Amino acid sequence: MALPRFINTDVLASVLVTLVIYLAYKLFESWFRDYCSPLQHLPGPPSPGYVLGNIQESMMEDNARLHDDWKQEYGPTMRYNGPFNANWLYTSDVKALQHVMSNVDDWPKPEYIRYMLSQLAGPGILVVSGPENRKQRRVMNPAFGTSQLREMTSVFVAKSILLRDNLARVASETDAGSPIDVLPWVSCMTLDIIGLAGFGYDFGASNAEAPQNELTKGLDAVFRSKPSIFSFLKGMFPSLRILPFGNSGALRQVQAGLFAIGGQLIASAKKSVNEGAVDDSNNLISLLIRSNTVKDLPLSQRLSDEDVLAQIPTLLIAGHETSSSAVTWSFYALCAHPESQEKLRNELLTLDTDTPTMDQLNSLPYLEIFVRETLRIFAPVQTVPRVAAKDDILPLDCPVTDKKGITHRSLRIVKGQGIMIPVVGLNTDKSIWGEDAADFKPERWENLPETVRNMPGVWANTMSFLGGPRSCIGFRFSIIEMKAALFSVVRAFELELAVPVDCITKRTEILQHPMLKTDPEKGAQLPLLIRPYVSH
Repeated sequence: MALPRFINTDVLASVLVTLVIYLAYKLFESWFRDYCSPLQHLPGPPSPGYVLGNIQESMMEDNARLHDDWKQEYGPTMRYNGPFNANWLYTSDVKALQHVMSNVDDWPKPEYIRYMLSQLAGPGILVVSGPENRKQRRVMNPAFGTSQLREMTSVFVAKSILLRDNLARVASETDAGSPIDVLPWVSCMTLDIIGLAGFGYDFGASNAEAPQNELTKGLDAVFRSKPSIFSFLKGMFPSLRILPFGNSGALRQVQAGLFAIGGQLIASAKKSVNEGAVDDSNNLISLLIRSNTVKDLPLSQRLSDEDVLAQIPTLLIAGHETSSSAVTWSFYALCAHPESQEKLRNELLTLDTDTPTMDQLNSLPYLEIFVRETLRIFAPVQTVPRVAAKDDILPLDCPVTDKKGITHRSLRIVKGQGIMIPVVGLNTDKSIWGEDAADFKPERWENLPETVRNMPGVWANTMSFLGGPRSCIGFRFSIIEMKAALFSVVRAFELELAVPVDCITKRTEILQHPMLKTDPEKGAQLPLLIRPYVSH
């Protein structure tokens, strides 16, 4: 195919040669850094592939089992093959991880992760680091307070009831014994919740009678698509960002739609402030805007309109598919452990209401430990990468012996060193949780081992929401949302897997979802048999 006349072939050739030289230089730089790395003699697993290294293995395997196998063979701290087989550190040493998560400015997200997130979120709290992140977090924190979430619970419950009604309708229209894939229905519920509670927009995804609007269709396309290798390469090599490859039209459409919604919210909020009117909207963005305009907040600490706009897609990224994954896995756990399902249902039925408050949901002890155990074993995000922004010394609780026989009680870290935090691995680590760490046992929360107390997580001594100053700002939001969904569905139905339990495995791209071993091409799914619950 001939090139368009306006493209100068000499210029194009020069650009391509320059890019090749640049890429070769960056790869050599990475190799030389690894060659000189203090970590090169640490033991660790072999690489299954050059581009993604052990990241590929972590995504394809059962992460808890893989972590246990690696730890038994190499110890709690090991060398890990990161992107392009760069020497990364992989550790479940609690002292080391406390150091990393406490010193957030010294250990930010890697640039390639920030770039990929920024393609939808813009400069939101998930992407920015350092003083800018602290400024955004300071303004956003009040929106996630207990009193605000108490008001939002009615949205969680209303959409959970709609999920219940949708499942009841589908079950009544389906032949007895025919499976129902609950994952898309759960995804619709969490999308509607984050739309209404997040920024006052009703996507209407759970409304079976209404056709999807263009924004909802675009979101579905974005969240169901696999991460682009071109986007990954652009993240790794900034000079490639001038190329048009890997730019998603659906993503741009979604971003434009979300920013249009955000622009209307900001304009409305500013009008209320200027007119002295009272804005009683209770969604997260409206609360953020009010927090951002309080009189005693210095101008230097206020967010720009662009910063506020960026929080809308940020809320979607952080609060839609993660919650969908957690709720779907909770349904799997109910089916895989029918005794827990019965015990939970009996407790939920003690409340004589279909519309519980947040305080009522939090008063149910078995619901609490069931949610804790689900998020411990089925944390939506399996691993979290960080990178050293400067040279550092990483303290170790458990010394590591390298291939030369030298024992290290701390590790010298050079700027640019990557580290992989094994979220699910830590949540199921036998040295922390006991020999039955991989087993689903909600009752374990009634008598935890003392070693669990050292975990640096922000919630329930798990790493599911990370820990330290960069822990998940919306973790309480997610927990109440999950409790509301369980309350509405478990009281109404008896749930059973439509396939043998060992036919379900984990599919990980960015988040982990259930899928069928016998039908991997279909992707994430959870086929269930759903029967109305009848009191015996």
